[in-house]
Amino acid sequence: MSAFNWLNSQFSFFGLFPVYWSDFLGNILALATVWLALRRSLVAWPVQILGSVFLLIASLNVHLGGNAARQVVIIISASWGWATWKRSREQEGAINVRWANWNERAVLMAAMVFGTIAFAAVLKWQDASFYPGAPMWMVSADAWIFVGSIIAMYSQARRYIEFWFVWLAVDLVGVPLAVHSKLYFSGIVYSIFFVMVVLGIRDWASRSKPQEIASPLEPAVVVEGREEKTTR
Repeated sequence: MSAFNWLNSQFSFFGLFPVYWSDFLGNILALATVWLALRRSLVAWPVQILGSVFLLIASLNVHLGGNAARQVVIIISASWGWATWKRSREQEGAINVRWANWNERAVLMAAMVFGTIAFAAVLKWQDASFYPGAPMWMVSADAWIFVGSIIAMYSQARRYIEFWFVWLAVDLVGVPLAVHSKLYFSGIVYSIFFVMVVLGIRDWASRSKPQEIASPLEPAVVVEGREEKTTR
């Protein structure tokens, strides 16, 4: 049996349900990635790349076009994020994190909404999600996970604490979608992600400086003849 065929084969998960080896290995590495990201470790990026390769194989095996495309983008984004974090550590001596400002948050939210609408339309047009004629809610969920993953990866590379909230939004859709696609182990992992994301939010928020939390209602003050915003 070739390595590819083995990855597409199944085993019984404690006698409960069948699991693809590619799905199993990919999600184990995905869990490791989240734990390493929580610790702000550079190793998170290469681990994520390898895990995405396995999940790409699993997605193609069950015809999840949006999720397969997502893994390709994650691999590319992780390569960029790896270089960004490495450069940040070399320049600043550490991987410092911060809250995004309100303009940055608005851009992220707009990209999430309009990106999902646009990509769902493409998936529906090409019948590239699930199966030909799949209902729009399934296609939209597939697109939501794809777009959300891109935004989360970008936010993580930029070291925004909000990247954890984006992953949270992805997980809330990912659990039922994975179960519906018979990727049961992925569903379990998404549930574990939920807990790890909450821990990640608390950890990263505790490491940010209070003055980095931006507010759209910050009053303006005059400093040396010019107007500036106060910070908390």
